[in-house]
Amino acid sequence: MTTKTRAFESPGKYFQGPGEMQHLEAYTADYGKTVYAVTTPSFVDRVRRTLVPEFEKADRALICEKFGGQTDMEELKRLTVAAEAAGAEAVVGIGGGKALDAAKYVGIQLTLPIVMVPTIVSTDAPTSALSATYTAAGEHAGSIYYKRNPDVIVVDSQVIVDAPARFFAYGMGDALSTYFEAKAHVDHDVKNRVGDGYQTTLAAMALSELCYTTLMAKGVKAYQDVVAHRLTQDVEDIIEVNTLLSGIGVESAGCAAAHALNSGFSALSECQDASHGEIVAFGTLCELVLEDWPRKTIHQVMDFNLAVGLPVTLADIGLSSDDKARLMRVAQKAFTTKHIAAVPKATAPEVLIEAILQADRLGRSMRTRLDQ
Repeated sequence: MTTKTRAFESPGKYFQGPGEMQHLEAYTADYGKTVYAVTTPSFVDRVRRTLVPEFEKADRALICEKFGGQTDMEELKRLTVAAEAAGAEAVVGIGGGKALDAAKYVGIQLTLPIVMVPTIVSTDAPTSALSATYTAAGEHAGSIYYKRNPDVIVVDSQVIVDAPARFFAYGMGDALSTYFEAKAHVDHDVKNRVGDGYQTTLAAMALSELCYTTLMAKGVKAYQDVVAHRLTQDVEDIIEVNTLLSGIGVESAGCAAAHALNSGFSALSECQDASHGEIVAFGTLCELVLEDWPRKTIHQVMDFNLAVGLPVTLADIGLSSDDKARLMRVAQKAFTTKHIAAVPKATAPEVLIEAILQADRLGRSMRTRLDQ
């Protein structure tokens, strides 16, 4: 019998619950006296008011650095230089996905412990061993992959519920792709993201499937609860889906067509107003069409997207189906990513374009029926 080495990776520790942000000092107690926090601008005052005093009581320092808003290389290098000058012994990211990605970059460059404190759950950035980079103009410039995941993730579920509900939906859009992309890797025997030649573990595949089944069972109700600012068990479950389950699925399996298309669509100026989760949600529909998934599954995903305000058509992410030149640019960009290796049928950009157009037609048809 010939077998392959299987591999699994994940963050070191994960804490989730209401009020958990206030325990940041305790969760970083083993990481030295000086902690450098890359903080989204909207949370700077709160961090200085509520968290800095907790560190001072413990005779430690929490240095709160305002994130510049974009993970372009100039900003990433600025933060790294500032953290080193401050004598940082650990790096914390507090904010959305880009602030967290910036903190990961700093921690990796300085070989320091990395702690993630998301204030929204719009992506699985807290879990991942990468930083998505962008140009100053907002075009996706590629991802920097690391050999380790964050050491600790601290998710304050009350903070998540207090954020605008659209971010919660965006996270579900990102998580929506996890199972299908992981399955593409397994079904087509593509190496996983842990390293060269490694096979995806049963654990990673099971968590990826749990990600999808939990979204379908609880996602719509959880979204409604967040809209009403209610912290419920369904909300807690979907927070875990958006961060931990989706993140492990990506880390220990990988991405496929949905994220390849995200790279393509985000390269267009028309899509700059669409979030990562929105683009991935539509990209997931394109992947299902491309891989000839049963129409029942495609309709289930479309129903879900419509119920939580996620895209089902090209127009929803700012594009027209008539602009074939723009779609060709999307497809060609998608084919430059490593994710395309997990796609079984996209043998040419033209095939990918046809899948995009078919998904768009199905989405428009479903929306028309609902409007009648």
